[in-house]
Amino acid sequence: MAACTGPGAGLAGPAPQGEKGPVRRVKAVIAYEGTDLLGFQRQAQGPTVQGALEEVLAEIAGHGVRVLGAGRTDAGVHAEGQVVAFDLAWRHSLDDLRNALNALLPRSIAVLEVAWAPEGFHPRFDAVSRTYRYRVFNRPVRSPFEERFAWHVPEPLDVERMNLAAALFVGVHDFASFGQPTQGEATVREVYRARWERRGDLVLFEVEANGFLRGMVRSLVGTLVDVGRGRLVPAEVERILQARDRSAASTTAPPQGLFLVHVRYP
Repeated sequence: MAACTGPGAGLAGPAPQGEKGPVRRVKAVIAYEGTDLLGFQRQAQGPTVQGALEEVLAEIAGHGVRVLGAGRTDAGVHAEGQVVAFDLAWRHSLDDLRNALNALLPRSIAVLEVAWAPEGFHPRFDAVSRTYRYRVFNRPVRSPFEERFAWHVPEPLDVERMNLAAALFVGVHDFASFGQPTQGEATVREVYRARWERRGDLVLFEVEANGFLRGMVRSLVGTLVDVGRGRLVPAEVERILQARDRSAASTTAPPQGLFLVHVRYP
């Protein structure tokens, strides 16, 4: 991810002054364990990532601070590399800001990096791509240590067949069979890579695209796991993709195996 260099990088003109220094846009990379969270976006009731960040920033700033996110992860979904942005007056070092945030945030959320961002930077609309990883725990007996971070699939999985099917998703396609648009009606996305890899009892799926529909990654995973189980053949996956019908896909994979791992910027 591209980072700004120098405290004034990308800012146009003088910054407005606040009691604690100039108000400037901050870009932060955060991680969170989403099991007990209702997703990224603030909800009327219940804990969310955006809600926790805004509450802590209000305490630091002394007034409300709006947080923008790169991806609206669902309830139970985790992140290793979510990107957020907010405007803040801050006179101290960026390390001090990161430490202040981490001291006040719940243990399930951590700020990994902070940097000054260009004025107007938007973590969602300025992103070039997002990468998600899905973890499948694949052995007959479940593991209590993987319950919060992987989908337990007891049947043997044929990873080679799953990769043959995953390759069908690479390129520009209409993914209406695999999710709902996040805004508007467009369901066309470009997938840059989609690949499964076995590491012992873990079968990992990584997918990078210019954008994702709501529920798209978990729907892709559910269908591809059915290929690995032998319930579908790759040719049937291509028919599901071409159907552009949400009801054509397999069961959606559960949320706990999904991680937002990277957001890429120009």
